[in-house]
Amino acid sequence: MTKNIQSSEGSQDNIIQTVRFVPDNAEVFADLGLLNEFAGTWEGEGFNLIARPDFHDKANLYLQLNQTRETLRLEPIGSPIPNRGFGQDDIELFGLSYLQKIKDVFTGGALHFEPGLWVTQPATTYPPETAPPQIVFREGSIPHGSVFLAQGTAEHFSGPPTLKTAAPEYAFSRFPSFNSTPFGAATSTVSAVINAAGSSEKLTAAALGVPPFNEYDTTVPEGPGNPRTPFATNPPDPPLPPAINGVPMQEVINDPIKLLQQVIKQQVAEGHTFEGTVLNIATQRTIRFSKSPNSKAGDPTVDVTVTDAAGGIENILFLEGGEPTGPQGSNAEIALVYATFWIEKVAHPLRPTFFQLQYAQMVIMDFPIFKLLNPVPPTPPVLVNLGWPHISVATLRKHFS
Repeated sequence: MTKNIQSSEGSQDNIIQTVRFVPDNAEVFADLGLLNEFAGTWEGEGFNLIARPDFHDKANLYLQLNQTRETLRLEPIGSPIPNRGFGQDDIELFGLSYLQKIKDVFTGGALHFEPGLWVTQPATTYPPETAPPQIVFREGSIPHGSVFLAQGTAEHFSGPPTLKTAAPEYAFSRFPSFNSTPFGAATSTVSAVINAAGSSEKLTAAALGVPPFNEYDTTVPEGPGNPRTPFATNPPDPPLPPAINGVPMQEVINDPIKLLQQVIKQQVAEGHTFEGTVLNIATQRTIRFSKSPNSKAGDPTVDVTVTDAAGGIENILFLEGGEPTGPQGSNAEIALVYATFWIEKVAHPLRPTFFQLQYAQMVIMDFPIFKLLNPVPPTPPVLVNLGWPHISVATLRKHFS
């Protein structure tokens, strides 16, 4: 989509056209590179876990758990997107627009609506930015009043995705944990440390010597003192099943990514093989993880640097809320987003090949708790600000649309 123009000195300059005509479909999909098979309509089911403030009941949190049904539609933009600069020649971006709609499996009630973009970027010299082999970013808009930009990489993979390996924790993912246990929120001087895979809120609380959040413990029934789905829902949600697709519910709550792994285990046992594109994106470059399940202060950590990660999050004033030390503290504010998407071509020697999309997404929400963690409250009272994992996973297949 560039035009070669002869300059007065006789050299060739590659000039991005001011008028951008739509090329043929073959060129549109070629320009998308590793994102080309992302285009289409994907449908399937997943799981969503979110801890949210519970002002009404003056509880520390309400833990909302939903089995989900999702439709994700992605369409090529069809024209290059020029980015202008002084440090080097202009560059061209190519991308897809998307609309994600998620509802509850049982009630059909709306859970999530998100329009946005997935975009590819070429390597640049100013600033120096390269990726093996492709830079990508995602721009998402959530009607709660949050927008995010998360950048990272797209790479080809071959072999079963999502399954636990020696390193990294999940095959072809940059991130060693999608665990749901809350942790101390980041401050201006202290980095947040996300809990290791295999942690549980109950055992982590015991290791720290603080009262547990029973909402995460399936052995404690939900109710007025333990607000967790389906407490106080109208109409009431079905009670939590003992397991989903053979994965015990407590394990699903601790590490929802196990649902993705269970799908792959079954498909591997049936003789399927896998190849495709993996996307790893984050709103910040370095994320700190604990290396030990149910860790406490002083336990080893690891800083994961995500190649070409960049971006950020903006929230409306309500989400930024008041000061954390105020009488009610801040509202739920999004602090971090990271995710892995596996675009999978699934083949079998005796069955038709199909395309499958799996993703695990971590959104960290910061808000303080009403009830102090300390057995003896300090004087004057100090609210404790925590990072609360909001985790979404799904397995989708490309459908006719």
